[in-house]
Amino acid sequence: MMLQRKLSIAIAGVAVLAATAGFTGHGPHWQLSDTQLTSIRFRGLAPVSAKVAWVAGTEGTILRTTDGGRRWASVGPADAAALQFRDIEAFDARSAVALTIGNGTDSRIYTTSDGGRNWTAAFVNQDANAFYDCMTFLDRRHGLALSDPVGGKFRILATSDGGRSWQVRPTAGMPAALDGEFAFAASGTCLVSSGGKAFFASGGGATSRVFSSGDGGRTWSVTSTPIPSGPSAGIFSLAYRDPGHGLAVGGDFAVPDAAPDGAAYLRGHTWTVARTVPGEYRSGATWIGRGPAALAVGPTGSDVSWDGGRNWRKFDTGSFDAVLCAGDGSCWASGEKGRVARLSWH
Repeated sequence: MMLQRKLSIAIAGVAVLAATAGFTGHGPHWQLSDTQLTSIRFRGLAPVSAKVAWVAGTEGTILRTTDGGRRWASVGPADAAALQFRDIEAFDARSAVALTIGNGTDSRIYTTSDGGRNWTAAFVNQDANAFYDCMTFLDRRHGLALSDPVGGKFRILATSDGGRSWQVRPTAGMPAALDGEFAFAASGTCLVSSGGKAFFASGGGATSRVFSSGDGGRTWSVTSTPIPSGPSAGIFSLAYRDPGHGLAVGGDFAVPDAAPDGAAYLRGHTWTVARTVPGEYRSGATWIGRGPAALAVGPTGSDVSWDGGRNWRKFDTGSFDAVLCAGDGSCWASGEKGRVARLSWH
């Protein structure tokens, strides 16, 4: 009797979540948007709302839509055609900050405040040993960018003026990196923030780890996770509903069809492997609104969790690299062959 009651309560809770978020019909599915750019891979994704979204990818390409994906405008910087964008953070339809990857001066950060008509190169990396992977904004003014280890420690870049200028943080408060440890520039979500705190994830070394900072990236603590790590394996994406509830997904990008223990959830301070994992490499994850529902994507498909990342169920077999939900509950995904989509529930 007690078990039946608990099951009824759980089912009712999911029903309430679905109703309040507008989830009706037969479950989630992706509605593809025609970007007409089948040669571009969009690993950078920044949804603002159901109408406004930005994507960024290879060949210096940045697109923006203001009508829910019916039309896309190419708005990338003119001098970035040889570069790869891997992350973009947008505040609205006019203001965005985008990051390119690579050694030395290929790692750059561009900003726009007029919808992409004009871009400023706010940061150009001059250190041949640095390689920037991803970035996040704690609020509209304060942001951080993450480089793979330089001199044995991960490097943090910081801005306090909305991305217009950046400074390298001292590494005194950064724990030492493991041998071979680095971050994955897979979906713009190896560095994320929630509740004024910042978090980044790693792989490559003996264990996958999550670093956290509560003082704007000046000092960091680190904890190991149960997600397997290796030369091409580890955590590829983090998502936090709040500082005490997190998701981590990954696997081995060299073996995309098999990822045992490739997803974990955080409750309090402990990472636990999901009871039912996607079972395949996943490069992006996001919470849907403020409840326990979440999404994960990768080159072999998309999964949904209704219980805070404890159990995952596959609902799509298409390839995506990144997934994020906007403040209004709309969810977007992007990836290879110019694929961009918005989630539908009916």
